[in-house]
Amino acid sequence: MTVVLAPAPSAVITGRRLRVMLVDDAVVVRGLFARWVEAEPDLQVVASLRTGREAVDQLERADPDVVVLDVEMPEMDGIAALPLLLAKKRDLVVIMASTLTRRNAEISLKALSLGATDYIPKPATNREVTTSATFRRELIEKIRQLGSRSKRPVPAPVVPAAPAVPGAAVPHVASPPLAPKPVAAALARDILPRDLAIKLRPFQIATPRILIIGSSTGGPQALTAMVEHLGAVLDRAPVLITQHMPPTFTTILAEHLARASGRPAREAQDGEEVNAGTIYVAPGGKHMRVVRKNGTATILLDDGALINFCKPAVDPLFASAAEVWGQWVMAVVLTGMGSDGSRGAQAIVAAGGSGVAQDEATSVVWGMPGQTAATGACSAVLPLPEIAPKIVRLFSGDRT
Repeated sequence: MTVVLAPAPSAVITGRRLRVMLVDDAVVVRGLFARWVEAEPDLQVVASLRTGREAVDQLERADPDVVVLDVEMPEMDGIAALPLLLAKKRDLVVIMASTLTRRNAEISLKALSLGATDYIPKPATNREVTTSATFRRELIEKIRQLGSRSKRPVPAPVVPAAPAVPGAAVPHVASPPLAPKPVAAALARDILPRDLAIKLRPFQIATPRILIIGSSTGGPQALTAMVEHLGAVLDRAPVLITQHMPPTFTTILAEHLARASGRPAREAQDGEEVNAGTIYVAPGGKHMRVVRKNGTATILLDDGALINFCKPAVDPLFASAAEVWGQWVMAVVLTGMGSDGSRGAQAIVAAGGSGVAQDEATSVVWGMPGQTAATGACSAVLPLPEIAPKIVRLFSGDRT
């Protein structure tokens, strides 16, 4: 099968700079963020405020595209201000910012369920904020990607032009191509060639026995929605997840997934056996792999270098799963920035497994799933609500 893919739009859709509101009670942090934002040619600061109350009061005047909203502030904190901001501007992109504490992690994930677009964990001290090039890169990239995403038209879903026949090429069509526009070099890996045709491969004949998932921006919401509908798959297969998240956040995510799925879900532990009926989440700050020890699939955690700017990264999990389980693996790549997971997905299909990617229309950012689809490693590109039902059918032996 072949998908004719419309190009991902550039970082600046409207021809004007993205308007950014900064809300943080620390004057040093506000000043630093403002300098970083103003240094970018496609971004501008339209307000720099101390409290959530000020943000709510000045939202209509400032008319931002993106708000970077601190969690802890006097008068009105971020979680109280969030619904008021969204009530005034429904398409507002809100990025929650907080230090790495359990309380703040819980608040940030709750904010996602209340309509925040994403979160960014701040280093523990102002000095670390000032000196962290990684944090600066992540903040600017999130502002640019998420702000641009909210301004572009929602693409039409990828739909088949004819019934799928195993081994046959079936054309698909996506949304009409957009005119190319300038884009920051830092985002080049999220831009797909204008005339790219994605080939979808048939699903493998072998019924999958292992489910592995990679996700990033927008992932917590997507994962929660997905595991709610996996049903019996969760009882007869292990599920391994790498979500780009720092420590503490992954602990809270696992707890949320346990509640949503009604099944055991926890951060993976180094050296533990992989068993059906459990959801394993890669802990923040560690890459998760699987190895075979004495004939048993076992979790291996490592504190190595960043991969694809991330730790944990999706590629190590996918590549190691391909080596351990081969044709029994079903890989899913959900919403996220960058290209993490694309190389690992290729390893999975080379070993006889299958891959599915979330479509652009339902992704917060179509970087990871789009890049994975572009490699030819996918057998389907689906809207989020269709992924879990498809997986249930595949794990039941259905290939339709």
